[in-house]
Amino acid sequence: MNTVEQATKQLMTKGYMDMKIPEGIDLVAEINRMRKEKNAVILAHYYQSREIQDLADYLGDSLQLARAAAKTNADLIVFCGVHFMAETAKIINPTKKVILPDTQAGCSLADACSGEALRDFRKQYPDAIVVSYINCDASVKAESDIIVTSSNAEHIINSIPKEQKIIFAPDRNLGRYLNQVCQREMILWDGSCIVHEAFSLERIAQQMAENPNAKLIAHPEAQEDLLRMAHFIGSTSRLLEYVEKDKANEFIVATEEGILHEMEKIAPNKKLIPALVQDESCHCSECFFMKLNTLEKLYLCMKYELPEIVIEENLRLKALDSLNRMLELSKTIA
Repeated sequence: MNTVEQATKQLMTKGYMDMKIPEGIDLVAEINRMRKEKNAVILAHYYQSREIQDLADYLGDSLQLARAAAKTNADLIVFCGVHFMAETAKIINPTKKVILPDTQAGCSLADACSGEALRDFRKQYPDAIVVSYINCDASVKAESDIIVTSSNAEHIINSIPKEQKIIFAPDRNLGRYLNQVCQREMILWDGSCIVHEAFSLERIAQQMAENPNAKLIAHPEAQEDLLRMAHFIGSTSRLLEYVEKDKANEFIVATEEGILHEMEKIAPNKKLIPALVQDESCHCSECFFMKLNTLEKLYLCMKYELPEIVIEENLRLKALDSLNRMLELSKTIA
């Protein structure tokens, strides 16, 4: 069994506090106790496990969580999501401690683009501004002019003059979708989300045939052919709103399966069908990285306040500029 010192030394390689939890501990009760004693706030994304979603003070998509991080009065921010999300909270809150249960909780989109590579890429287009999807690390945010989320991207792109050239990074699928709905010709970085590219068009077509009354709803990170099939395309928060308010009673949901938990709460009488993926041994689209955060890791993270998110100040300030532009331009969005 690791000591605190040993577990701390292993953080760089393991990503979490690898320590034995004594038997019989009520993890939920302990997390709630520490939340109160430490004046902590738990922010969780819709793609987290059901247990973690139920514990969150704020549950939301990337825009909602960025806003919650900007407004919180807590001393300790416990971020249950992936690394770039916790990093965003730290960029916005330099004086607060931000912790993440497992720093190995990464993102294929964030891995697809580095700040250095983006800096070199934009040299090819000196008259273009860079708009980056929030699913990127601090170095990419620092090289960007404006950050967007899937909730506010269309609104922000439409606010930019048509004659202004735009480089959009790092998600080619979201960028392609935005080019269509905003009637732009943005220059697209070639990155993608492995979760949203895992859907099987054939299996989903079969699901639609078997459930003729169901509407297919999809996240814009999904591949183009799937979006063409969809009855509705939207961010996680927009998908939730659509399921709640639409008259249909059946939906095939093409995004990460964690969203189903909140959908079941707000629309308990509606039939929700997870869209099938290419891997026939799996019946849903699950983000491996999102599910690295567990109740046990959350408990240990709060107990020892590790792992902590640390960002070099010059980098943080550069990244903050692009995030602040996003928050300012998003004020009219609910």
